[in-house]
Formats: sequence, structure tokens, C-alpha cells
Amino acid sequence: MRRRRGMLTVITMFLIGFLSTGVTVNAEEERIEKGIYADQIDLSGMTVSEAESAVQTYVDSFGETQITLHAIDDQAIVITASEIGLKWANPEIVEEAAGLGKDGNIVQCYKTLKDLEYSNRVYEVKFDFDKNKIRTLIEEQGSQFNREAVDAVLTRTDGVFQISEGQVGTVVDVNASADTIYQYLTNEWQGEAAYVDLAVTVQEPRGNEEDLSKVTDVLGTFTTSYATSNSSRSANVANGAHLIDGSLLYPGDEFSAYEAVSPFSQDNGYYMAASYLNGQVVDSLGGGICQVSTTLYNAVLRAELEVTERYNHSMIVTYVDPSADAAIAESSGKDFKFVNNTEYPIYIEGITTPDKHITFTIYGVETRDSNREVIYESVVLERNVPEEEVIYANESLPLGYCSVQSAHVGYKAQLWKVVKVDGAEVSREQVNSSSYNKSPRNATVGTATADPEAYNAIMAAIATNSIDQVKAVAGAYQAQADAAAAQAAAAQAAPPPADQTPPPAPQEPSPEG
Repeated sequence: MRRRRGMLTVITMFLIGFLSTGVTVNAEEERIEKGIYADQIDLSGMTVSEAESAVQTYVDSFGETQITLHAIDDQAIVITASEIGLKWANPEIVEEAAGLGKDGNIVQCYKTLKDLEYSNRVYEVKFDFDKNKIRTLIEEQGSQFNREAVDAVLTRTDGVFQISEGQVGTVVDVNASADTIYQYLTNEWQGEAAYVDLAVTVQEPRGNEEDLSKVTDVLGTFTTSYATSNSSRSANVANGAHLIDGSLLYPGDEFSAYEAVSPFSQDNGYYMAASYLNGQVVDSLGGGICQVSTTLYNAVLRAELEVTERYNHSMIVTYVDPSADAAIAESSGKDFKFVNNTEYPIYIEGITTPDKHITFTIYGVETRDSNREVIYESVVLERNVPEEEVIYANESLPLGYCSVQSAHVGYKAQLWKVVKVDGAEVSREQVNSSSYNKSPRNATVGTATADPEAYNAIMAAIATNSIDQVKAVAGAYQAQADAAAAQAAAAQAAPPPADQTPPPAPQEPSPEG
């Protein structure tokens, strides 16, 4: 036992002496032991700063390595590692390498140094990248590969449907692509030229020839007349029907009449025509467009599609029954919207005729029973007739001007949906309720004149609060003005008289000065 203890003591003293001779030095002069590598870089004998510089140079050497980001088909983005922020991910390995064989207790250090004599210690150099740069690069360059899916299209020409197949769409998923690229480069990449697939979402087009070939049944149709409209309003109605004609809605699609027919501008085919504004009839671009949305509304009701937004006019219209209208207005945010709540696509046909009728027909796949009939009934709850007349004197208009607007009766009404099967009523459901403002008969009268007698006469007529009296007085003065204008025009157009001017008389001699 004593002999064994003595031998241990000798070994311990030997190790202490061995490790104390040249192994422990100042940190500034500390050098990495032999047999230590970072990847294939031999760090033996290097100081910490020398080793860091060597490894950094090694990492930088991969900066120009090409990385191909594949999108679709043969399309790809080719970049270099430095463009997406290549950097050294684990610089702490140099400090660890420098401490190898020096840190820890004496026995551990001795064992480590002995191990290095027989096998090298290799530290793995890890790479890192700037994920924000990867994402930004994909956003900027990957968008060129985005292609929206094009749904199959249905058109109707001369009563015949034609089908155009759709196109598959592709969209680069920026976030998913950035994650995929970053994970590959930080976990698998070894510095070689790389090929990585971008995350691309494929969008299938809606509709195909099989589905669209079934869209032949008339689900609902409705016609209104605009025979009394002037040329500008008639043009607006025809333009609105044309803009909606050919609309195809797939199941679940929502249709906005306002979006379909706007903007209300000359470039979009509109003219100035009468429309309602604050209880008055005024001219505006697109006047008459509400007859378009109203006609479509009634076709939609008969097709039994889901109406999601509908407003009545501020005052009653004459081309449909009360509560059967649907107004759209940019100023008040009114729109008419509905959803295709069927299981098949629907097609909207809008046409106008030379005798000024507008018709909307909605085609689809009929799934309702043939013995089922849908009727819509307008029920007037209240009728308010304006009794007074209103006269507006306008000093900026010439005396003789008189513009009269007819009275509008106010209504409260409801629209009811009645369903009959084999001619017998099976259900009755309220569709909407509407309130229409009454508006008195009113006149705007010009009072501008330099003739005090004429001014007093028109003001006296206005004081009677009788539009007919005002019209009579204004008409008389307008007739006088027209006669005077005609006389002046005739005088200006008449040929000059023959020259009968007598010769000049002799002049008296001037007195001498």
C-alpha cells in the first residue's frame, strides 16, 4: 500500500512539472496547440486574432458562390451568398480552440494534449445569413413569377354561348420561401453552388368547359322601358347595360352594380342627364343609371339570388312599382349587391333595344321545381301628396326664365315575395320596405332685369305663390324679349338702303386770321 501511494505521488509531481514548463503563457502570446482545425484550416500555432482572421477569410471566400432559387418551369433567380448577408455564425470556436489543452484541471489538460498527438480536433465552421435580406430579395425579384389564375370565361354572342378555358396561376410565397432558403443555407449548405426551390403556390382557375356548358337555363329576367327619356339619359341607360353585360359569377361571388358601372365620367361613356339630389331633379353625369340597377334587381329577385345590399330612391320612380327599385349613388354610398348563392356559375346578359327597353337575363342551372312559381307584389302602406307649391326667386337668372319641376308623391311601401306551387300559394315573405320623400311642385324664376316695372310685376306674381301665375307673367316678358331679339336679328340681316344722300352744302369761307 505504501509503495502504491508513493508511485502516485511521483506521477502527480511529474505532471505538474510537465505542464508548468512552457504550457501556460500570457494570454497575448497564447497560441493554439498543434492538431486543431476549423474545417480544413490548420489553426496550429496561431494566436486568437490570427485564427479569427484566417477563418473569416475562409468564410468570405464563399461570398461569390452562386445560389439558384428555382421558381417555376425554367425560371429562377441567381444570387450570390454575399448578396443575402453571408456571415460567420460561430466565431466562439476560436476561443474554445485556443483554450483546448489549457483550460480545466491538470489531468484533463494532460489527457487533451495527449489525444491531440494521435488525432486532430476539427471544429465545424457554421454559416449564417440575413433573413430580412432573403425576404426582401424574394419580394423584389420573385414577383416577376407571379401570375394570377384566369378563370374560364363564358360569353354570349347572337344567342350562342362560347367558352374560353382558364389559365393556372402561380404565386411565390415570400415567407415560406425565405424560411426554406434560410433553413437550407444554415443547416445543410457546405459552401458549394446550391439549387433551392422557392415555395410556389399554384392557383387553379375556376370553371371548365363541363361546368360552363350547363349554364343555359333562364333563372330570372326583367324588362323596363325608358321610352320617355331624352337622348342623354337613353345613352346612359344603354351604357350601363353594356358595362354589366357578360358578367360571370361563380358560386359565392358577390356582384356590385356600382363597381360594374362606375366611374361616372365622359371617358366611361356617360352624359349629363336628370337625377335625384336632395329632393330636386338635377343634371349629373350618368343620370338614369339607377334604372339599370333597378332592372337588374328585379331579374335577381326572380332568379332568387341572395341580395346583400339594396337601397330605394329618395323619391319615387315611375318605371317600376314602389319598393321594386334599387338605387346606386356615389355621393351617398348607395350600391346594389348580390351573391351567387347557387351551386353553379351564373351569367348576366344586359341588352337595350331601339324602342328603348332594357332587359337583364340571368342564366344558370335551374334546380327549382317546374311547378313552382315566384311572384313579387308591391304593397303601398301610405301615400303623401304635397299640397303646397314652392317658388325660388333667382336674381342671377334673367326675367322670363321659369323652370318648373313636377310634384313627387311620398310613399311608404313594401315588396313581398309570393311562392306558389301548382298555382296554390305556399309562402309569403316580405322582401323589403321603402320610404319615398314627397316633394312639392316647385319653380325657379329669374328676376334679373333693368326694368323696374317688369321687376315689380314678376315679384308680385311670386307673391301669389302660384306657379301658374308666375309662368304666365314670366312667359309674357320672355315673349317680349324673344320678339325684340327677333326684330334686332332681322334688322341686322336686312340689306342696306340705296344711297340717296344729297351732295354736301357749300361751306362758308373761314374768316381770315
